[in-house]
Amino acid sequence: MSKIQATFERLQAQGRQALIPFITAGDPDPALTVPLMHTLVDAGADIIELGVPFSDPMADGPTIQRASERALLKGVSLRQVLGMVANFRADNNETPVVLMGYANPIESMGIDDFAATAFDAGVDGVLVVDYPPEEGAAFAHAMHANALDPIFLLAPTSTAARISQVAALASGYVYYVSLKGVTGSTALDVDAVAARIPEIRSATGIPVGVGFGIRDAATAAAVARIADAVVVGSRIVETIEQSTPENVCANVHAFVSELRRGIDGGKGQHG
Repeated sequence: MSKIQATFERLQAQGRQALIPFITAGDPDPALTVPLMHTLVDAGADIIELGVPFSDPMADGPTIQRASERALLKGVSLRQVLGMVANFRADNNETPVVLMGYANPIESMGIDDFAATAFDAGVDGVLVVDYPPEEGAAFAHAMHANALDPIFLLAPTSTAARISQVAALASGYVYYVSLKGVTGSTALDVDAVAARIPEIRSATGIPVGVGFGIRDAATAAAVARIADAVVVGSRIVETIEQSTPENVCANVHAFVSELRRGIDGGKGQHG
């Protein structure tokens, strides 16, 4: 059983939902990434999504684009990101880590080389934004062959056929993009999300995480009532952007703790 599956099963037994925060590796500085990862866990994260910086992150809004740019200016590469995960694993072998990024750096490294190196580093899942399921079979096979969960995106525009394609390949969880647009958008319609979740659950049988547009504890609580996991990225990256190296961990801890309290206080029917 993967760490991700075990985490969701433990939470389900407790009647709780997962909190999955996102940060970009190398932002604001490579030396702060591992401390920030530990900060996320201390504040209540169940799974960490670690963004691999990329020059053209087309699904991401300006906030995460700027984070990628800052990390790339520091020279952060995919291999360095894997090294950060290995360093995190020196002190934490329990919290699942999902790499989130784009196909180009992985294909430059070679999918099989990447999968083996990611497993050795302690990565648990990989979400590649620009691998649609129609083109993702080889990627998913390489991930499964190395005991990694391939995680796919679904969106409000996803058809029943697309949901079935994802169901055939995905493990760990499905990431449901809660709105049309890029990360950091603000117009989240929780009722519209709630209407789609049962269809996805019935097709996949694996947990459904919801992200994009979750910017505060109240929205996180509302999403937690309908989903298995709440994914928050842009708002955390904004907190990092607005902090100094001296106070960034404290500021991120305060915000993520607030999300955790919202999710746990707003929990409803699970599954």
